[in-house]
Amino acid sequence: MAEISFDDFLKVDIRIGIVTRAEAFPEARKPAIKLWIDFGGEIGERRTSAQITAHYDPQTLVGRQVMAVVNFPPRQIGPFMSEVLVLGVPDATGEVVLIGPDQEVPIGGRLH
Repeated sequence: MAEISFDDFLKVDIRIGIVTRAEAFPEARKPAIKLWIDFGGEIGERRTSAQITAHYDPQTLVGRQVMAVVNFPPRQIGPFMSEVLVLGVPDATGEVVLIGPDQEVPIGGRLH
């Protein structure tokens, strides 16, 4: 495992957002869902896609709070521009489970 400094960690801007829209992404090479996530005033709404179809359907994601890295450069994924990276961990079979708070918190809050 590579070590990083605390200053390196501080460069990663991880925020809480709320999913405002979600839809299937059939053009993706692997099954994925497009997400629109609101991070509040300073950042606003950003888009991403995630390979999370094993545990989530688009309609169940709207209103869910998720953690995401908001300061990566945008990345083109097929016909869709991904602007943030939602965070998750693999379950026992390797399928992604999203990370979010266990209580509702104000959107835009930064992980520390």
